[in-house]
Parts: sequence; C-alpha cells; structure tokens
Amino acid sequence: MFITLAKDLKSTPLPVADDPRWARIVARDKSADGQFWYSVATTGVYCRPSCPSRRANPVNVQLHDTLAQAKATGFRACRRCNPDGPSLEAGNAAMVADACRRIEQSEEEPSLAELADAAGRSAGYFHRVFKAITGLTPKDYAAAHRAARVRQGLEDGASVTVAIYDAGFNSSGRFYEKSTGMLGMTPTRYRAGGANEDIRFAVGETSLGAILVASSRRGVASILLGDDPDALVRDLQDRFPKARLIGGDRDYEALVARVVGFVEAPQLGLDLPLDVRGTAFQQRVWQALQDIPVGGTVSYAEIAARIGAPRATRAVAAACAANAHAVAIPCHRVIRKDGVLSGYAWGAERKRALLDHEAGGSAKAAGRACRSSRA
Repeated sequence: MFITLAKDLKSTPLPVADDPRWARIVARDKSADGQFWYSVATTGVYCRPSCPSRRANPVNVQLHDTLAQAKATGFRACRRCNPDGPSLEAGNAAMVADACRRIEQSEEEPSLAELADAAGRSAGYFHRVFKAITGLTPKDYAAAHRAARVRQGLEDGASVTVAIYDAGFNSSGRFYEKSTGMLGMTPTRYRAGGANEDIRFAVGETSLGAILVASSRRGVASILLGDDPDALVRDLQDRFPKARLIGGDRDYEALVARVVGFVEAPQLGLDLPLDVRGTAFQQRVWQALQDIPVGGTVSYAEIAARIGAPRATRAVAAACAANAHAVAIPCHRVIRKDGVLSGYAWGAERKRALLDHEAGGSAKAAGRACRSSRA
C-alpha cells in the first residue's frame, strides 16, 4: 500500500519593498493611478500611487488591487491625493480650463484674485498652476485672447474701432500701445491683409538646398528652406497674401549671403534684426530656442521647463512648428527626450543634416582651440 504525503504549500506574500509596484509608488508614477492603491497603517489612510505625501516605510504599507479593497481596510481616503475622486492633476486641469473659459467670456478682464476665488484656491497657488499648464500667466492669457479677437474681427471685416472694443479694450490708446507687437503691423494694414506692406526677398543656394530670406521694415520676417525656389516663393505669398513682394537688389542679396554663410559655418553666428510675429507663448519659446548653443540640442520638455511651463511640452512643439525663421531661430536643435528626431517644417533629413553640420563644426572649433592652447 502506497501513501502519498502532500505538503500544505502556502505562498508567502512578497515583501512590499520587493514588489514592482513599490518602485512606482516611490517614483510617484502618475501612469500607475487607477491600476492599484496602497494603505499605510501608521497614518490610517489609503492613497493612489502618485500621492505626493512623504514616503511611508514599506513595512507599514499594504498594496491593493482595487479601490474597494483599499476602502475595506477601514482607513480614510488621503486628503492630498484624493484616491476616491479625480487626481490632483486632473482637478487642476479642469480648474484651469474653467478659468480660461471665464477669461474668454468676460467683457472685463477678471483679476487674479477673482479667478482664484472662483476656483477656491489662493492667488499664489492658482497663478503657479495656471502658468504650469498653459505656459502663460492669467494676464498674458487674457492679452493673447484679446489679440486673437482683434485679429479675428479685422479679418472678418469689422472696423478697427469695433474690433478693438469688441475684444475688450477699454480705450483705443491702450490697444495702439501694443498693436504692433500683437499684429506685426498697424491694425488698419492688418485689416487689409497686409496690403501695401513691402516685403523684400531673395533666394539663395546652400548645401542643404534652396533658401529664401524675406524682410519687412522691422527686420527679417521669414527664412525658408526647401528644394524648389518657386515653392518657397509661393510659401512666402501664402504667408503675406496681400503684401507687395519685391525682389531684393544687390544690397539685399548681401544680406542673403550672410544667412547662407551662417548655414555653412554656424560657428560664425548670425546677428540680424528679426520681425517675429506670434503669440506671447510662441515668442517665449522662440527666445529660449535662440539660447541653445551651436552644436547643442535640448528636448521639448527642457524648453518647457526653461520658460516656466513644464507641462506645456506639446505647446512647445507646436510653437517650434510655427517658427518662420529657419536657422535664425534654431528649432532644429530641439529633439525628443529619447534622442529621436521629430518633425521639422523643412524636412527631417534637413534637420539631421543641420545638426550633423553644427556638431562637426563644433568639434573642429574645439580642436583648433586645443591646438592653440598647446602652442
């Protein structure tokens, strides 16, 4: 007779510190929210993985696969991360979206205090969150919205006076003080679609293909790259549909030669007055791009952080795509966080060629400096 002896095998729970989910709690991984929860015996609360509270000792932590399991502990919901409701991030996004609608729908620009009070937050907290999400202060957002309303009114055929007051400006004087920065020209000329504005241009040739440089009275308004010179001229016409396009003379061709020289030898630098037309946020991004050294690259997230809007990575990418000043405003030096080249208005291959060219030039310059120091 054979007797089979079976052992009562009981699985030993994995220590919390060794559970992969603990690493996500330590990292405050927002992508883990909704996948699991945890409770802390010493504080008597349960939390979402991204909770910003001080890290608990894993010995006192219990992990839960569902919210119901976390509630079954009898502990209360953490007030900081609100595991029963929307995340803090989602709540802040909704708060800012509501504030944006309030700004857009108000006849008079609401003050910071009024916006914060409506959101139930302190003015300081509201200001920080609004800027982090939109990339603009509430005041800058209101100004950008008013400018957009003026542009739309003028494009729809409204008189300058009607467009100004419909956009929320209390006086024409306040508007005219800022009109050139908002529109890039006088409001009357903008209403006419840039009619009677003179844009001088010339096309040159670089190792990367054709280049078109166009200027207004304020400075260089566009630098465009491509393979077909005729296509570049059509692009310029689309950007300034009612302006007078005037072919550049020999003096202007000398300006184009400077830009071509910069493309071929970027270490020489390029100091030209630029006629930059864009929103307040776009101009902040473009200014940050000009601070990237030749031969260097940064990520979209880094640019967002530099301008004080760490959550506005997508908006930074959109501003780069809207840049009309190739090489002068070096959006080609911005890449994805993982090092992969992303889109470029003038072609990904041209972007790679620009970066390779600049990196090679920087290496040569460093070599010359090293030899000079040894001499």
